[in-house]
Amino acid sequence: MSLRSWNPTMVAQGVLWILLGLLLQLKPGTATLPLLMDSVIQALEELEQKVPATNASHTASAWLLFTQDSGPQDLLHHFLLEGRTLQATKLDPQQLSPEVLGLTKDVAQHGIRGRQEYGVVLAPDGSTVAVEPLLAGLEAGLRGHRVVHLPLDSTATPLDAGATFPDTGAVVLDVRATSPRLRDVPPDGTSAEVGAMPPNIRATDLDVKPTSPGVRLGSPDVPVTAPDVQASSPAAKARSPTTVDSLLVVTLARDLGLAFLQSPQTWSHSGLGTEGCWDQLSAPQTFTLLDSRASPVTMAFLNGALDGALLGDYLSRTPEPRPPLSHLLSQYYGAGVAGDSGLRSNFRRQNAAALTSAPTLTQQVWGALILLQRLEPTHPQLRGMSQEQLAEVATNATKEFTEAFLGCPAIHPRCRWGAAPYRGSPRPLQLPLGFLYVHHTYVPAPPCTDFAHCAADMRSMQRFHQDTRGWDDIGYSFVIGSDGYVYEGRGWHWVGAHTLGHNSRGFGVAFVGNYTAELPAKAALHTVQDVLPGCAVRAGFLRPDYGLLGHRQLVSTDCPGDALFNLLRTWPRFAANVKPRRVRRASRRFKRKPPPTILPATDFQ
Repeated sequence: MSLRSWNPTMVAQGVLWILLGLLLQLKPGTATLPLLMDSVIQALEELEQKVPATNASHTASAWLLFTQDSGPQDLLHHFLLEGRTLQATKLDPQQLSPEVLGLTKDVAQHGIRGRQEYGVVLAPDGSTVAVEPLLAGLEAGLRGHRVVHLPLDSTATPLDAGATFPDTGAVVLDVRATSPRLRDVPPDGTSAEVGAMPPNIRATDLDVKPTSPGVRLGSPDVPVTAPDVQASSPAAKARSPTTVDSLLVVTLARDLGLAFLQSPQTWSHSGLGTEGCWDQLSAPQTFTLLDSRASPVTMAFLNGALDGALLGDYLSRTPEPRPPLSHLLSQYYGAGVAGDSGLRSNFRRQNAAALTSAPTLTQQVWGALILLQRLEPTHPQLRGMSQEQLAEVATNATKEFTEAFLGCPAIHPRCRWGAAPYRGSPRPLQLPLGFLYVHHTYVPAPPCTDFAHCAADMRSMQRFHQDTRGWDDIGYSFVIGSDGYVYEGRGWHWVGAHTLGHNSRGFGVAFVGNYTAELPAKAALHTVQDVLPGCAVRAGFLRPDYGLLGHRQLVSTDCPGDALFNLLRTWPRFAANVKPRRVRRASRRFKRKPPPTILPATDFQ
């Protein structure tokens, strides 16, 4: 290939295909690289250096079709992103290191067996990310054209009847458009039916908002609220979709619809966004879910799906030359894409809420289910379902997703920050509670702006509370970092040690830092004022008429600092007239081991 014909986007697509194409080489569990996003980026860098230029035009979708179990998801992916006859060209896997070969096998397919989740990696921000939907979003974004017309009947098939796949060796695929429902795609990738906007369809019909390099979706300083779900009510009697956005469908919409078909009850009881714990954080290899009832739409899957959708949207709207994928992921899971600190994984929920509205997502979920039904008429979950039933599933799935996921903050569980075990027996709270008590940690004084520092601060505070104070655990219910995350302390269910005489009446929430003279980050403030309590009310942890108080209103202390407390007094939920309860006696533990020093931020119990 000449330098004149070299195309960075084609190379990126080739890298994606090869990364997924190496799945045949090893069995799961053979990776020697730790299951970190940094390892995935390392693998991409190696592929980008070694991928032959002649293979640069090939993509990942064909490999996904043939390496996954056969089923409607494979057909849908192939219909939206491929629809091609396949001709195989050998690729020598010996060009790549054994570590990369093993890693690609372990991370390229997402799945759950028992309580163990596969195909996930630990990102630098502390979140766990499923790689498969991430790569699907990158591929869809590299294709650029996203509007795909739905077939009018169930006779469409994206697979050429004569397509075959070799038994051994990774391959690179030569692709030609042959689907009866897709017109031939010229070399530049445009099509009158796939990807190109028809005359009667505007870009705004999909409500996919632009994310050009100079425009960021969200920001740590500009909070974005979850989409309004009212417009997605079945009463709206929306028209059946005739097009879908391939990016949203292959990353998120398809799986939301299928998960809700499997578990029609609300996701608060069926495992939406289930978290898990790594065996270790420095070199993780095994990820175990905290709830055995988890649906396939776990927290890691949703993280990967949103990352794939956000980065795919960015790629689809970024002019050539596009950045290498390894460089793009390094920025996104680091300081931010193209210097934009708002476009990074820490703020995926805020950015996803800005990317699409609830009515739009409802249409995409509905369209995905229609497409699956037409591609696979005998699908056991979709067979015999009417358009009205599919619309209701899409509406309910979107409502649960926007309220239970996008409408809640990202909370790192205790195991993620390395919590020591609870000492003694925790006392359960009698839910729902009526108050939210706001603190600042004072020490540590500097705000924590990344996962490593926030996790270290959590461990430090827990050691102080357990070893110096003699308490059972860290005192706070939750701690708010300036990195976009909430850190679980004693959580929603156990009495804390944060507000003397009031620990059983409310949740204690602390901002990391000293806010005597300055305020926390705007995103952190938004979390405590709106997002965290709103999520708690919906889940039944906090009463709808809850009140919000500063620590100093109930205990003799300067906490939460003058600057922060003065701001709290302007919030609608601020309870100005609540008086402290008289404490009859201190706990016996406090009598036995009084603290050697009373710090302004630690006079809790």
